[in-house]
Amino acid sequence: MRILIVEDNLPLADKVAAALRQTDHAVDLVHDGADALALVLQESFDLVILDLSLPGMDGIEVLQNIRARQLDVPVLVLTARGDLDDRVTGLDAGADDYMVKPFELSELEARARALLRRHSGPRNPFLAVGDLVFDTVHRTVSFRGDIILLTPRERAVFEILVRNMGKVISKERIALHLFGFDDEASVKSIELYISRLRKKLTVSGVSVRTVRGLGYMIDE
Repeated sequence: MRILIVEDNLPLADKVAAALRQTDHAVDLVHDGADALALVLQESFDLVILDLSLPGMDGIEVLQNIRARQLDVPVLVLTARGDLDDRVTGLDAGADDYMVKPFELSELEARARALLRRHSGPRNPFLAVGDLVFDTVHRTVSFRGDIILLTPRERAVFEILVRNMGKVISKERIALHLFGFDDEASVKSIELYISRLRKKLTVSGVSVRTVRGLGYMIDE
């Protein structure tokens, strides 16, 4: 999914971004509160990881503005403000979760996965299409117990389709969730990932169908 990290500590932001990119997510970084709010209002994100002590606009103000505009994007606050009053203020302002620095990357990744599951459908970490099973925690796709090797981008496309099973998903929507600002995105690249995915899923009997002029959908 596509994640926005709002953090003015650049080394920390890069470290978190690198960890999340390893689990197939497209990640964008911004280091200023006002810039973060403008970006959330302009773009579509599946998760925002938000620091509170930011230049330009405080994180609480960013969060309040997001919720005032009825945006339901999940927000995970990641901050050094660990007092009870600070946690209550953050949650009351609309945060879906609240983590205090210092933190373990493994816990951050687990909390991010939980929020993404909560806002994108069933909470079961295993998504099944026929006998094909996608483990959203360990990022594996298997057919009757045998692992099907997919590249990170192929796996990400598969996840988008399986989370929207029965729905037609346009190339533009896939690209929106697949690529960050620093990635090279094109319709041709989506077509390539779909083509490779189809070949690798042939053994399972699961097909990715093209709906001409509209996009793709996954069938059992």
